Amino acid sequence: MTDPRRPAGAHPLPEARADMERARHIPDTPQTRSPTHRLAFTDTDFLSRQDMRPVRLQLELLKAHLTLDEAGIRSTVVMFGGARIPAPGAAAGAHPGLAALTGYYDEARAFARQITLRSIAGGGGENVIVTGGGPGVMEAGNRGAEDAGGRSIGLNIVLPHEQAPNPFVTPELSFNFHYFAVRKMHFLMRASAITVFPGGFGTLDELFEALTLIQTGRMSRVPILLFGESFWRGIINWEALADSGTIHAEDLGLFRFVETADEAMAALDADGFPF
Repeated sequence: MTDPRRPAGAHPLPEARADMERARHIPDTPQTRSPTHRLAFTDTDFLSRQDMRPVRLQLELLKAHLTLDEAGIRSTVVMFGGARIPAPGAAAGAHPGLAALTGYYDEARAFARQITLRSIAGGGGENVIVTGGGPGVMEAGNRGAEDAGGRSIGLNIVLPHEQAPNPFVTPELSFNFHYFAVRKMHFLMRASAITVFPGGFGTLDELFEALTLIQTGRMSRVPILLFGESFWRGIINWEALADSGTIHAEDLGLFRFVETADEAMAALDADGFPF
């Protein structure tokens, strides 16, 4: 017989949230004060144990995945780039090399704005800007999306420095990660295009991760645009990789160089990018 106290369609087992609330009002006794009495999923000491790493990995994967699904975000345009590249008006005192790269902040901002305007025109669920959520190029990407009046995602990570998300990330789409591996999965799981601006080790890691996944067929091919040909050719001898036989010559076609936001948009249009 149906329980008349249970709303139609409700699950017959108690909600975890309800039990959490009940647990706050239990009698104070030596037994209830013991860590072993805590509900397992509310016990941060237990969840932080080394042998609980597989569970933490799963939680980090699911939290962002479910949230983005619920937000109706079906695809993203990824923006990788250096956290240290300042906005043009904030370049005073910066390393001379970084000061020379400030123009890419403006290009990243302009590109994100144009992508977001097209995303909004298409309903807002496709090609949403995603960055690492930090300063520099990442800030420019989120800022450009805000300029257009749209949403953007920030995938922050706990580091000794640069931990706080930039103020332009959509608050409801601001995530924080412990595991680099899970964070990188979220960058690529919904990616419809990848843009890479000048940056350091982290940017190089993200670029080569994506190139390797596409080269090996572990990820569908998507446009990869490298902003700043002189920068990229200055730090990597791409042709030497092909000449040595360590990659195939056709692998050099996995990416293309662009200089400006307008050039990047034209390259995507030429590729028949689905806006």
